[in-house]
Amino acid sequence: MAKCWEQRGCDEEMQLDCPHAAQLGDRCPTKCAFATCDRPTYELTIDPALIFDPDVDRAQSIKEGCQYCAFFLRNGPKRAS
Repeated sequence: MAKCWEQRGCDEEMQLDCPHAAQLGDRCPTKCAFATCDRPTYELTIDPALIFDPDVDRAQSIKEGCQYCAFFLRNGPKRAS
């Protein structure tokens, strides 16, 4: 099962025309209506310890909003040491 930071908010048909989905490695910007996270685990954070944690592998998140989500920052993938 895919993790929330690995899924886009739009369906497969929409992704065919989406410039973010079409370009490998491009994140969905927060201004995109389909990038809004509606999961109960989403928690916006301004905690600098989480936001600047050097161990979080931010490259694994497909949406920009994940970069400021406490759930992703705490539970997401970590960089290899």
